[in-house]
Amino acid sequence: MKVEQLFTGCLAEMAYYISDNGEAAIIDPLRETEPYIKMAEADNAKIKWIFLTHFHADFVSGQVDLAKKTGATIVFGPNATAGYDIYNGKDNEEFPIGNIKLRLLHTPGHTMESSSYVLVDESGNMPYVFTGDALFIGDVGRPDLAVKQGELTERDLAGHLYDSLRNKIMKLPDDIIVYPNHGAGSACGKNMSKETFDTLGNQKKTNYALQDMTKEEFIESVLTGLKPPPSYFPNNVRMNKSVNTSIDSILEKGTTPLDAETFKDLSEQRDILVIDTRSKESYTEEGTVPGAWYIGVDGSFAPWVGALVKDINQKIIFIVDDEARATEVVTRFSRVGYDNVLGYLAGGIKNWVDHGFEVDKINSISAKQFIDLLKEGKMQHPMDVRKESEYQSQHVKGVENFPLDWINANFSAIKPDEEYFLHCASGYRSLIAASIFRANGVENVTDVRGGFKELEELGAPMTEYVCPTTLL
Repeated sequence: MKVEQLFTGCLAEMAYYISDNGEAAIIDPLRETEPYIKMAEADNAKIKWIFLTHFHADFVSGQVDLAKKTGATIVFGPNATAGYDIYNGKDNEEFPIGNIKLRLLHTPGHTMESSSYVLVDESGNMPYVFTGDALFIGDVGRPDLAVKQGELTERDLAGHLYDSLRNKIMKLPDDIIVYPNHGAGSACGKNMSKETFDTLGNQKKTNYALQDMTKEEFIESVLTGLKPPPSYFPNNVRMNKSVNTSIDSILEKGTTPLDAETFKDLSEQRDILVIDTRSKESYTEEGTVPGAWYIGVDGSFAPWVGALVKDINQKIIFIVDDEARATEVVTRFSRVGYDNVLGYLAGGIKNWVDHGFEVDKINSISAKQFIDLLKEGKMQHPMDVRKESEYQSQHVKGVENFPLDWINANFSAIKPDEEYFLHCASGYRSLIAASIFRANGVENVTDVRGGFKELEELGAPMTEYVCPTTLL
């Protein structure tokens, strides 16, 4: 028997590969299919089942393409309906994988079709439970994504989740390992741990949502502190219920190398967005194509694309450090449903410069310079672009909060002829924000290198620290 947790840091997502005696199953696959097929081939196993814990909102899953390539059956829990062939499992139904089996537990609450899967080995032991978004390490799934106007409220869903946890998951053995679908950094919960698995017994001791409380107390606890979900979530749910363009076609189109002249012509079209995916260092030192947004592929790339690019059908061309990474970049776009990628700048920014084309650069200053200017009162708009919860926990005195998450909704407050100094935690989000400011006509925008971490180390004047858990 083999069980592998496949962690994707960009999405804070965990898929699972299970094999035994020549048969294999995948739980919550990402959109790309080749990694799973290669794993099964290495084990001389046939992928028999593709299990989905629910219709995901934060990424586009790859069950349809994977089923076409392998002949596997797609399994959802009760209540699921889709625009492709699925098998609706029943509560407590068992699915054989070689000499082991997965037992479906219907655990509604995050969504109504939400299900967990218990692995039962040859001896009848239950070493693992795959909980999807029903139970995370340190948290539970948010119950506000599957609301149906006039039929199902977030309080209804939270009540279902309470019942699912108490009547199904918490009755499993304390030593069973909980394998969730997400970890810290995902917007599917509010208090997820950085750990990617734990025993159920330890979660009963440490997870706030599993403590002794009434259903009403649970509902209030789970709903308190929830922020609106990213705007792309409904699009991903819709795509996960539909048949989409195949990942192979998306990769073929998106990895088209574009010569500098063609790239320039496309970049000047109003319906095409340029995204610079290079490292922070390359972007700031070498400059970029005028009007380009910066979203570095080495950060939380896919979620920021989803949060910031409003149109899921947006035409996109991109810049990459290493052309060998073009496939990776297009794959990451596709994970959140941005399938209309037209190609990348062949030869990179060097080729652009060699053609004599103009480059745009973001101004930057050190954390020390920021502190000095702040003390002297010489900054018009010092801004912290971290999340509201981070800002409320602690921030530099005299600096206002302008969260990157909501830059599109709040940008009308920005005055193009005024000056802005932006920082985040480490410098990734502030560069993204600065690039969007520039693309929208704000000439005087400056990034603060090193971010909040370095400002704190250098003794910038801080507000009193407030423990983040009090915000929940």
